[in-house]
Amino acid sequence: MNVADALIGRRSVRRFQTRHPGRDRIEDVISMAITAPSASNKQPWKFFATDDPHTIQKMAQAVSHSMEQIVTHIDPQYVDALRAYGDYFVRFQDAPVVIAAAFREIAVLSNLVDADLPASDLKEIARMEFYSGLISTSLALQNLMLYAHSEGLGTSCMTGPLVASEKLKNILTIPDSWSLAALISVGYANEEPVAPARKSASAVLRWIPS
Repeated sequence: MNVADALIGRRSVRRFQTRHPGRDRIEDVISMAITAPSASNKQPWKFFATDDPHTIQKMAQAVSHSMEQIVTHIDPQYVDALRAYGDYFVRFQDAPVVIAAAFREIAVLSNLVDADLPASDLKEIARMEFYSGLISTSLALQNLMLYAHSEGLGTSCMTGPLVASEKLKNILTIPDSWSLAALISVGYANEEPVAPARKSASAVLRWIPS
């Protein structure tokens, strides 16, 4: 499978077969994920995987509980729509493997500047360092999904569950110094999702100056 075929053919899979892909295959997928580039080659990622059904159900329950708390603060006319939307946040619950991708900000420049730097500049540095960690890890996640697809596995990258980020970190014993980027469900697909509509390149590209 060439790169273009992998890019075009990959789908977000939310229904999985019960068979386990095997821990060796998951480790193989991670080994390909971490070939991704990262800011200053800091490789600011860590992956916490579980194939324990009890743990996965605890994670789903934590997300559902957080959503129910949110629902109580929503205008009643939007509650049903929000609950339907929130159902997507727990679509990992039947996956044989769930991977939590965590990252750290890449703190380099912030450790070098003195305290006299204007607050606005310090804020920009903090933002840059946070997103350097997050985007680097996002690149690894794209590698993960594309390689998994090329190997016959289905995946889905989910950020919705982050409404329960701290609860999930506690369940997975992720240290406080790490932030969650996303959950990835992995397994053999039990569906063939239809390709969603995509915007054209011309619709999202702007040349400056035009």
